[in-house]
Amino acid sequence: MLGAEIRHFYAMEADDVAEVLDGLMAAGYVASIPYCEQIELAEMPVTAFEVNAACAHDLKNAVSQC
Repeated sequence: MLGAEIRHFYAMEADDVAEVLDGLMAAGYVASIPYCEQIELAEMPVTAFEVNAACAHDLKNAVSQC
């Protein structure tokens, strides 16, 4: 999913989306395509993101407990 799609889906400010994605990437839950360790705000809308398949179950459990 592209960063712009994530922002639209969750109706969040771009800087908040970038901050959340940075945290998820740092924890290894999400990867960016193309790969980067930290997402720049200007690049976030056109960067694709995918959930790490090894962590998908953990993420689903975390979200369901909120």
